[in-house]
Amino acid sequence: MITFGDNVRVVQTPETVRLGIAGRVGNVHGETTPSVTAIEAIGDVTDDYALNVFFEELEEGHWLAPALLEFVDHAPGTEMWVQGSPTKSVRQDDGSWAEVPIDLEPPSRLRRLVDRLLGRPPAV
Repeated sequence: MITFGDNVRVVQTPETVRLGIAGRVGNVHGETTPSVTAIEAIGDVTDDYALNVFFEELEEGHWLAPALLEFVDHAPGTEMWVQGSPTKSVRQDDGSWAEVPIDLEPPSRLRRLVDRLLGRPPAV
């Protein structure tokens, strides 16, 4: 079963081709019950369940019926954390999340400069 954080590929249908997302790989950013949230999903949501897939290269997401998605992988290495928490969750190959300690030492001046020059968000 495809879940939050998984990488998926969009199946080719006339509608997904028209929208330019057929064959694209994206990451599952959410799930919903369309009858409750009133979102319009692409495809037939027979089980009243849809997944939001974000396509980085398009910088946009779409709500899709699960039948239009093929599992690619669990996006191992994906990280989630809450600012100020001493741990972060890191996605594993099997889809589980491992709790990993975060180094709460402030970043060095050199690290902040490199991050700024490379256009990366400031280190936490």
